[in-house]
Amino acid sequence: MTENSEDSPLKFPCEFPIKIMGRDEEALHIEISEIFTRHAPDTKAENIKRRLSKKKNYVSVTVTINATSREQLDNIYRELTASKYTLFVL
Repeated sequence: MTENSEDSPLKFPCEFPIKIMGRDEEALHIEISEIFTRHAPDTKAENIKRRLSKKKNYVSVTVTINATSREQLDNIYRELTASKYTLFVL
């Protein structure tokens, strides 16, 4: 099976945004940075957007990567959802 198989609506490579939500803590930002450095090291700083909640307790981080495969995306999602600092990943 190839990356562009008919069972996947995605065609690689492609720009793919990943949204992570959690408490606005340094540990969350470090964890996100480490995960993307491992799986998408070519991600540029301008492709990372942060937005604080009204009370500034929570943060939404959107990282747009150049996705190269379904396996890459699966690995990123697996690590992000396993993190104790992450509340949601979309």
